[in-house]
Amino acid sequence: MTLADEPMQGPALPPEWAAPRPDVVTRFVQRAWTRSPVWAAPVAMLVCMSGSIGYTLATHPTEAGAGDAPTCLLKYTTGFVCPGCGGTRAAWYLLHGNIPAAARHHAIFTFAVPFLLYMYVAWAGKRLFNWKLPQLTVGPRTMIAFVAVWGVWSVLRNLPWAPFTAFYV
Repeated sequence: MTLADEPMQGPALPPEWAAPRPDVVTRFVQRAWTRSPVWAAPVAMLVCMSGSIGYTLATHPTEAGAGDAPTCLLKYTTGFVCPGCGGTRAAWYLLHGNIPAAARHHAIFTFAVPFLLYMYVAWAGKRLFNWKLPQLTVGPRTMIAFVAVWGVWSVLRNLPWAPFTAFYV
């Protein structure tokens, strides 16, 4: 046996470098995930989306007053427009087919909704029916760019000078 045939033995890893044992909640979720039927996750997401759509339609956010539900606690107490402010109104306008009004209330949300819906349909279709729809992948650069645009837009919405006052909702 030559030196090249011998298996390489590296130094033993310290015990603190070993992967930690998952906590109780993580073990429960992993166990539930492996035991659940294949349709459970897509249906659960559909139920959540249906609940949010039902809430949006029931509350009619475009006619709500400052203290009426749904209200943004940050805007109500400080007057600042938070990064998500206008999202419920934008969803309401999207559900009624008014894309310009939806973009006026939350342009980033309006832009993201078609991509999110397609990602859900492609994922659920592959999981449930083995459809071969192309999957959209969001890499780190795309996510960083999206969050950066959202952050800049959120700051610009709060500036009290023209032309930025047009972004205020």
